[in-house]
Amino acid sequence: MAEAGIYSVGQVNSYIRNMFTQDFLLKRISVRGEVSNCKYHSAGHIYFTLKDPSGTLSAVMFAGQRRGLAFQLQEGQQVVVTGTIDVYERDGRYQLYAREIKRDGVGDLYERFVRLRDELEEMGLFAKEYKQPIPKYARTVGIVTASTGAAIRDIINISTRRNPYVQLVLYPALVQGENAKYSIVRGIRALDRLGLDVIIVGRGGGSIEDLWAFNEEMVAQAIFDCETPVISAVGHETDVTIADYVADLRAPTPSAAAELAVFDYRQFEERLSVMRQALTRGMERNLERRRYRLEQARMRLTMNSPERKIYDLRQRLADGQDQMRLTAERRLLAVRHRLELDAGKLDGLSPLKKLTGGFGYVTDAGGRAVESAAVLTIGDSVEVRFADGRARTRVEEVECMSGRTEA
Repeated sequence: MAEAGIYSVGQVNSYIRNMFTQDFLLKRISVRGEVSNCKYHSAGHIYFTLKDPSGTLSAVMFAGQRRGLAFQLQEGQQVVVTGTIDVYERDGRYQLYAREIKRDGVGDLYERFVRLRDELEEMGLFAKEYKQPIPKYARTVGIVTASTGAAIRDIINISTRRNPYVQLVLYPALVQGENAKYSIVRGIRALDRLGLDVIIVGRGGGSIEDLWAFNEEMVAQAIFDCETPVISAVGHETDVTIADYVADLRAPTPSAAAELAVFDYRQFEERLSVMRQALTRGMERNLERRRYRLEQARMRLTMNSPERKIYDLRQRLADGQDQMRLTAERRLLAVRHRLELDAGKLDGLSPLKKLTGGFGYVTDAGGRAVESAAVLTIGDSVEVRFADGRARTRVEEVECMSGRTEA
């Protein structure tokens, strides 16, 4: 039981909430101000701050009331918010629960943003022809951001995970406040002199005031003059700054900038392995085709080579010689056979052979053969030849088979 005159925090917050509830003015009130620190929750709620020169007021529009919003709520917009002011007991703070939001002109910062954006665009700082390509395989990455905070941690973590061999060079710059623009410009110029592959310029999310250093003309000019490709990574995906327009590439967040700047080494190795295998298979197929073509050419060369033709001619000559030799032998054999036959016949007709059988060869005095006894007369001189000699004699008697006899 509480002591008299002493209350708990919850009791005080509850009492204050009752006072707000009983105030008729706060049940439906319209407030004019400039939107700042606008954040869209994943559940559909919108958290933002209304401000004017005299102060700020926290506000929220729940997802169920979004039908009362006909446009995209953004930083710097001048709006009129209608709703109820109530106390959130848990935190002990009051805020405006919006039911309807209408635009009411443009805030001062947003107006400056639009004016500078249009001026720089007219000067050509946003032209595509001046954009430099981001290296696909960067080895050195410069970073211009605060040395502490979520932005640099995200960049380091993602870069290390994707490629531990990439060198990160940090220029710790102020990213918020009056002197932030000078610090960012010095960082861009310092890293540009190092000859890095790419530079990331950015910071984490915040209100339009927090991000204003990246809407300064001198920062835009430094990015434009930078010879090293620049990736702008300012705030969240819905935050847009002048730096985003003039940079060579805009990343929605610092984490996305790290993914764009640092190639994934594992995917690179896998792709390289696939390409190596494809190259090896291609080389093997090409080598096989060339071997086949070489074998075909070798066979054609072998078939048409002078040496083969010489071998063929030699073989044909050898075959011709063998054929001629066989033909000559056959002919010689036939001639020999005929000679033997003729020799046999001649031998059978040879007078000498007959003479050896007791016969003689008779010739007259003139050496003519005496073939008939009728041509001889008594007293003719004749010569009788024998196998081993001859003898001369005279005819003393002639007897013919016809019966004529001379004595």
